[in-house]
Amino acid sequence: ALQRQKLEQWTETIQSERVRKARLGKLLGQSFLMQRVYAKIRHAAERDANVLILGESGTGKGLVAETIHDLSKRRDKPFVKVNCTALSEGLLESELFGHRKGSFTGAIQNRICKFEFANGGTLFLDEIGEIPLRIQSKLLHAVEDKEIQRIGGNQPIRVDIRIIAATNSNIKELMNKKRFRADLYYRLNTTMITVPPLRTRDRDIQLLEDVCLREFNHYRY
Repeated sequence: ALQRQKLEQWTETIQSERVRKARLGKLLGQSFLMQRVYAKIRHAAERDANVLILGESGTGKGLVAETIHDLSKRRDKPFVKVNCTALSEGLLESELFGHRKGSFTGAIQNRICKFEFANGGTLFLDEIGEIPLRIQSKLLHAVEDKEIQRIGGNQPIRVDIRIIAATNSNIKELMNKKRFRADLYYRLNTTMITVPPLRTRDRDIQLLEDVCLREFNHYRY
């Protein structure tokens, strides 16, 4: 019985160490593909340049963005997320850049924008490929000049942020169709990280199964 207990403790130690080495922030993966993603995340975190994350829906692009922020020198400042597909064009423009009171019907007070909320930290633009061209032009100005202007305002507001953008769209195809600005793409794509889907990471499937079972048994007992 004592030998069995020692064997179980040794097995648990080995498994815990395997999981520890496979983790980076909230990400989990021991496959070569994920270790390559980890290397790119660490490289991006060391720099203060914009990042473009590509990958299918559900691959964890948001977790990659959070991890970059958490490992960067901006970690103590805000991490602000904007889902570019969840808002209409008008609401998205107001969300990103803010507005002044009276600038349009329903603008009953000044609105602070996401760029201002994220000042000093990171602004994560999820599904960047869905942003309308008109707003892309304003976004390009904000990225290039580090300043924004509220709707209805004429006073530029300086901002100090890093932008991390993500999309599950074929961004090159969108550019060919003139639906995404090439100059904005190159401004955002200082560093590119492609997140592989789980179906291409056989080693990670077993790892995730083991972790889920261990956590289930822990909470069960």
